[in-house]
Amino acid sequence: MSLRKLHRWLVPTLALLASCSIKYSFSGASISPESKTFSVQFFPNMAPLVNPSLSSTFTEALKMKFLTGTRLSETDDAGDLAFEGEITGYAVTPQAITANEVAAQNRLTISVHVKFTNVQDPAQSFDKSFSQYEDYDSQQNLSSVEGELVEAIVKKLVEDIFNAAVANW
Repeated sequence: MSLRKLHRWLVPTLALLASCSIKYSFSGASISPESKTFSVQFFPNMAPLVNPSLSSTFTEALKMKFLTGTRLSETDDAGDLAFEGEITGYAVTPQAITANEVAAQNRLTISVHVKFTNVQDPAQSFDKSFSQYEDYDSQQNLSSVEGELVEAIVKKLVEDIFNAAVANW
């Protein structure tokens, strides 16, 4: 290949590559550059069984995920990415029934309904429910393990919501 042909091919290719912008994110988030803010409204606990601190624990965990996992700023008003909803379920059910019909494990399940609005890309908006659980030994009293179970479940719920909203998985 002559130098002239190489030059004709190389210059446009380099110009094209220079004009491309690539976004890298360690959180896996793919957020429009036009999006600058996010908002998370308080998630009231509407579940039949109520954990008194769950609403604030969940709401704050969702805010922290976006503060630490994105470049977005939090706003009280409707952000470019806006979250609202409610906690709809908080239930304990028996799991792993033994031969004598006794539960060897119990399952704590938390469900939340989330309405997500993406102002910059409305096609990414959603209105859906998320649910996660943790099992614990039935010999343990719920009140003795509830704090760590709730923390683990909230972490999974927040990760699911984050991925649905900005990871495009």
